[in-house]
Amino acid sequence: MAATVFYLDEVPAPGAIAVLDGHEGRHAATVRRIRVGEPITLSDGRGVLAESEVVAAQRDRLELAVRNRVLAAAPTPRVTVVQAIPKSDRSELAVELMTEAGADAIVPWQAARCVANWDGKAAKGVDKWRAAARSAARQSRRAYVPDVADLHRTNDLLGVVRTAVADGAIIAALHESGNARFTELAFAEASEIMLIVGPEGGLDDAELTALAEAGARVTLLGPTVLRTSTAAAVALGALGALTPRW
Repeated sequence: MAATVFYLDEVPAPGAIAVLDGHEGRHAATVRRIRVGEPITLSDGRGVLAESEVVAAQRDRLELAVRNRVLAAAPTPRVTVVQAIPKSDRSELAVELMTEAGADAIVPWQAARCVANWDGKAAKGVDKWRAAARSAARQSRRAYVPDVADLHRTNDLLGVVRTAVADGAIIAALHESGNARFTELAFAEASEIMLIVGPEGGLDDAELTALAEAGARVTLLGPTVLRTSTAAAVALGALGALTPRW
């Protein structure tokens, strides 16, 4: 089994001693009870992976001897998930699931029919999503922690979609009214993919029209209606098989 992954802003070169402290150090030393002699994989969350061994342990701090260091290849094509904000009890779950399923970037979206409203608290919501993504990346032993963008309104999102389409990305707005099936889109040839997931109440007609006009394909993911918190993870699993990502 691969060693547990923990994140540092910068991973030292082989032969150096790395210090794991702060939240990561407390989690490793106090929650996971990792002790001297145990192996740990260190990562900067940007592709670097380093095998290391614990040489000293305190209550909220580990010291590790770095044995080697490599740069993991990023998955291709890159997948961004635009996630309409789910209601509070499922919000961070959505981020956890899509991170474990391989999302490379996450964009929180205040869609028209979102039950949750981040007005006046967008920074707090984004911080929670970033923490959830980091925790889920550690759980799934990822070399890359997904980027979580600031909150987007619909006009912001339409600009992002137009730019991505101009750069050759495939944009799939997942909706039960889709006139294209998910498996019919040419994902395997794409350099970048964007998945747009609506809220509990679904995408409204104006949003669907605007997204289609901006270049998104309104796409039917499968035969069942999924929760907003699980749709991205299901789509990412399908993309693993439909593209070289797996």
